[in-house]
Amino acid sequence: MKENRKKVIIGMSGGVDSSVSAYLLQKEGYEVEGIYMKLHERTDGYHEENIANIEKVVKFLGIKYHILDLTKEFKQDVYDYFIQSYIDGITPNPCVKCNKTIKFGALLDEMKRLKGDYLATGHYARTDGKFIYVADDLTKDQSYFLAQVNKEKLPYILFPMSKYTKDEIKEIASKIPEFSHFAVKKESQEICFVDTVYTDILQQHTDIDKQGDALDVNGKVVGHHKGYMHYTIGKRKGFYVHGAHDPHFVISTNKETNSIVVGKKEDLRITKVVVDNLNMFIDDLEFKAEIKLRYRSYPTIAKIKIEKNIAILELQEAVFGVAVGQFAVFYENNKVLGSGVIIEASN
Repeated sequence: MKENRKKVIIGMSGGVDSSVSAYLLQKEGYEVEGIYMKLHERTDGYHEENIANIEKVVKFLGIKYHILDLTKEFKQDVYDYFIQSYIDGITPNPCVKCNKTIKFGALLDEMKRLKGDYLATGHYARTDGKFIYVADDLTKDQSYFLAQVNKEKLPYILFPMSKYTKDEIKEIASKIPEFSHFAVKKESQEICFVDTVYTDILQQHTDIDKQGDALDVNGKVVGHHKGYMHYTIGKRKGFYVHGAHDPHFVISTNKETNSIVVGKKEDLRITKVVVDNLNMFIDDLEFKAEIKLRYRSYPTIAKIKIEKNIAILELQEAVFGVAVGQFAVFYENNKVLGSGVIIEASN
């Protein structure tokens, strides 16, 4: 009689986290199958190297794996959004979009088609099926990138990395001959389709080198720049300000006039943020929470009021360099309460 084990479909990238995740899940008694997602048409051996790594792992574990071609969906939902955001003068976060629409959208749909009970990934985060929580390894925590995943998906998601540090995962890999090369493999870049800098991608699709005016906060021309798409909020290099002795920062960009506004650090001061595209895990319309306004930013306390699917964030302390297009993520005691896209930031 066949043992009635729970079946887990795991997204495998060819890296250490997803490979060790598959190993740990199998040790816990799950029936495991892998899926490699082909997300873009790179021709530099990227996919071939990843698939070769996966084949070593699945052979060792004695499990099946599949290749899922999501290049069309990825281009439409993530890549085109990335390009268009910079053209529109805002700062995108493609990893957040990818997790929502691809990894926990199209991949989760494939998991159900394969009659899996759960979808697992190598993300550093926790879930109890109702909420997403910060991972034990705070240096690798990816809860920010997962905050737009729909709550209806959470009961089907496992994060085997949740209780481990990166060093512990590498140590596990180093003790298994078939995994040992992962322990010394270079970390993958944050954005999988950006090898160097984001402007290299933009140059393939649009003319980003159009010199324009640099203005002060009063609208006076004080210098010039090499094209507004070269700049994100808070950047302090790559433009010229006549006679400037103090550091200047990009305060905003304007695609219509191909201009940027520059100023002192104090001009980046923000105390109010407006957020749309809300993805909430709680039903409260007014509450206090810790807010992260960028992945690498420190949390700050804010009062949040939601009206007509728009959240108004009144920050307890001023923050600097908030970028429209980034995601605001709301936390309470390491639990994600919700998130949304920043559409406005003011003092």
